[in-house]
Amino acid sequence: MDIGFTEEQELLRETARKFLDGECTTQFVRRMMDTDAAVTGEFWQQLAENGWLGITYPEAEGGSGLGLVDLVVLMEEIGRAVMPGPYPATVLLGGAAIALAGSPEQRREWLPRIASGEVKVTLAVTEPNARWDAAGITTTARETRGGFTLSGSKMFVPDAQLANVIVVAARSRDGSTMEDGVSLLLVPKDAAGLGIRRLSSVDETRKLCEVTLDNVAVPGSALLGELHQGWAPLQQVIDRAAVALSAEMCGAAQRVLEMTVDYAKLRTTFGKPIGSYQGVKHKCADMLVEIENAKSLTYYAAWAVDEGEAEGPLAVSMAKAAASDAGRKVCAAGIQLHGGIGMTWEHDLQLYLKRAKADEVMFGDATWHRERIARLMGA
Repeated sequence: MDIGFTEEQELLRETARKFLDGECTTQFVRRMMDTDAAVTGEFWQQLAENGWLGITYPEAEGGSGLGLVDLVVLMEEIGRAVMPGPYPATVLLGGAAIALAGSPEQRREWLPRIASGEVKVTLAVTEPNARWDAAGITTTARETRGGFTLSGSKMFVPDAQLANVIVVAARSRDGSTMEDGVSLLLVPKDAAGLGIRRLSSVDETRKLCEVTLDNVAVPGSALLGELHQGWAPLQQVIDRAAVALSAEMCGAAQRVLEMTVDYAKLRTTFGKPIGSYQGVKHKCADMLVEIENAKSLTYYAAWAVDEGEAEGPLAVSMAKAAASDAGRKVCAAGIQLHGGIGMTWEHDLQLYLKRAKADEVMFGDATWHRERIARLMGA
């Protein structure tokens, strides 16, 4: 493994930071929190023009043809800016499912339109049972003449209110294992019987929805990948998205540390900056250790997944567990060291804490991934 970034990746980081510093200020983020869209059309088109909406999709299908490590670089900067909007839903989830499991015709139909900003997509996996494993998928997909009929309920679907099409994970048969019998299907937003309801969430920069399917009929061409064999590609999509969100949490935590160190140099008590006190210095040092540990595991996980390493799933869970812990601890420490001002709505720290909490539970929290690590180790 090459532990350094290429010149192209460093340029991507520099370009992303410059763009987001100018176009995605915290004032912009706060404005978008109060809208259903969570991002302006102009901003979304700028993401498309930068090549970020199709960053990991093949060049032949409208993308940039880059890898997960490149996406991690970008997601760190997105986390640093707490960028609002359906980027994870469209690029990491729905679009990634189409890119991975779709037929050549489906990829040609959807990926160029996603990359250009024309359409948005999301992925509906979790249900009221809130499980991330295959056993949690109980929504049914019944085969009919020429297609499927879907019935069930999906919870915490990211930005479904904006999606032109939703990739739905459903159970198409009772297989010999829970993983057997899961299928992925494309459901258009205007399908009869499809209901979308906004949910309240801790991080209003991205919206979560309940999606209900009441005998929703879709044609056979809606099937992504092989019938009954959707769990394997779905798990790959979730693993890749978990690594990307780990990078986002690392970027957010890094920005909180920078804000805290700057504040510790300016805030004085008894005639001295609070950063001169050992308790504050050690707390900042602990924050840095948490961040760097999470970053290292995230970078390794991205590389391992890109290279198809056998221990890729283990690396993913190590990264997600470490980044979830780091995001939570660093944001909490930053608020503590800021004192009373850190608890106010007016201060930007609350934006980062809310993003950290939302990302922590997405795709399984630290406890869930530690249990997965134990299983993968054979414990």
